[in-house]
Amino acid sequence: MNIASLRSLQHDIASLLLYRQILDVDVVGSAFVSLIEQIYHTDTPTECLKAYSDWFSWLASSGQSWQSYLIESILYDENPFTEAAQHAQTIDDIAPELIAAARHDLTILRRLYDCTSDQIGLWMRQACKLDALPVAPSSVVEPAPIAFDTTPDWGDLLSDLLTYHQTHGVGVFAQYRACRWEQDYIEGIPTPDPIGLDNLIGYDTPKAKLLQNTEFLLAGAPAQHVLLYGSRGSGKSSLVKAIATDYADQGLRLIEVDKSQLCHLPKIIDQIRSSALKFVIFVDDLSFEEDDDAFKALKVVLEGNSTARAHNVVVYATTNRRHLIREFFDDRPRPSDADEIHSWDTVQEKLSFSDRFGLTLTFAPCNQDDYLRIIRHLAQQADLTIHADDLTFRALQWATQNNGRSGRTARQFIDWLTAEQQLSLNPEFSQIKPIS
Repeated sequence: MNIASLRSLQHDIASLLLYRQILDVDVVGSAFVSLIEQIYHTDTPTECLKAYSDWFSWLASSGQSWQSYLIESILYDENPFTEAAQHAQTIDDIAPELIAAARHDLTILRRLYDCTSDQIGLWMRQACKLDALPVAPSSVVEPAPIAFDTTPDWGDLLSDLLTYHQTHGVGVFAQYRACRWEQDYIEGIPTPDPIGLDNLIGYDTPKAKLLQNTEFLLAGAPAQHVLLYGSRGSGKSSLVKAIATDYADQGLRLIEVDKSQLCHLPKIIDQIRSSALKFVIFVDDLSFEEDDDAFKALKVVLEGNSTARAHNVVVYATTNRRHLIREFFDDRPRPSDADEIHSWDTVQEKLSFSDRFGLTLTFAPCNQDDYLRIIRHLAQQADLTIHADDLTFRALQWATQNNGRSGRTARQFIDWLTAEQQLSLNPEFSQIKPIS
């Protein structure tokens, strides 16, 4: 065992300046540090084997090799250099001391990258006097957007990393294109809805307007908050999710906020206003009760207060109600009212809340022609083998028997038909007959 190389490796780890949390915070990185320490200092092979077991287990849980884990952690790391990189035009716009510190750390991380399964195995066999390790970790290195594997000194990748962070951001937003708010922090959604714009058909006018507004946002031009209003199942939510999918590579991120958490909107915006990325705050099925605190919080975001508006953020909200605040007959002023002199002003305040969205897009109920057009489009995408007349007949029958004509109903019907055809090709399920 080369004691000098292990001592040098420990010194390198201790001297990291910016990328420390890769090895200090994450379980895989911290397990690697513990393993190196145990190999270097081991007097008891059992403790060394336990450290190897911990590192192997955490690495296996991540589904990656050590090399792929390290590269991914560098790309997602949030530190002073990566924060500066996402706002800089060129590498010269970043403070020299940050550039020097990043170069120093990346050179060290390249040495850790060179700790292959074979190298770790050799050290372990020597330290623990083993003939062989029980199992070696994966050595597969996944393709990366930056040429880490072919660059001897990762300090030479600073410009490439700057370009990456300009487009993908840092931290959770570099890792996920869709996130949700969880009370005090923004959490990534590992498996977001994969729907894209090519999966959607119909409602061409509101769709085009929403795309145009999103492109305004991405271009840094003034963009409007948008209310998507219309009948249930018309694809309002799907359209917002599809935009998040198709524009992710252009720096768009979606943050889903439940209407019960709208009181946290100012806190959310404070966390993202300095990012170089652009954000859609997505609120699904929006409506309010009287004196709802969420109503007041959203009003501040839409209209502003003493804090400047975040120009990299828009709110896209869907609703089935044209007037977002529930109104009761008792709210309407009558001659006998004695509680409020200007009661009509209160009513108008409620009714006009939706006007505070700069853009309101209306999704009308789906007629039969549009419904069948959606059916045919989805059937083609699903590669369904069914005669056109049969498809039309069954689609109309499905709508009558279930939830009426809508994009959602069409999707449900195509999913049913897809499952039916897949099972019909499986002999085990051949006894299941289609329902006509």
